[in-house]
Amino acid sequence: MTVGQLDAELSGLLENLSPAARKKLASDMARDLRRSQQQRIAAQKNPDGSVFNPRKPQIREQSGRVRRAMFVKLRQARWLKTEATADGVAVSFLDRVDRIAGVHQFGLRDQVRPGGPVVRYPARQLLGFTDADEKRITDSVLAWLAS
Repeated sequence: MTVGQLDAELSGLLENLSPAARKKLASDMARDLRRSQQQRIAAQKNPDGSVFNPRKPQIREQSGRVRRAMFVKLRQARWLKTEATADGVAVSFLDRVDRIAGVHQFGLRDQVRPGGPVVRYPARQLLGFTDADEKRITDSVLAWLAS
């Protein structure tokens, strides 16, 4: 199911709610969606379940060097923000982090560091809907309407 199909399916049900109730529901959904995205980024997985492309091995790999997982700070709530209105929900990155995340999300070219070489980064989808996310959204809307 695509996001458009999910939206069409649930929009008819949500029209009966007041704007304040829709905003409260959207806020709950945004929080759950952000948590899901954070967990998926921590697991280093794309929305389709495949693992992120690993970092390119360095020519002069330092022995004994410990490399941390990619996007450790990127998944913090400080940078991964939610926006909930009566009309919709958005989960996005802020400021400079948005540019970095966009390069990885779409596999674009960027400088490694200021004044450094320009390289093409492999696509690593940081944000996206999984099947579990779609089911969770549908279930939360139905539970909200039932209460």
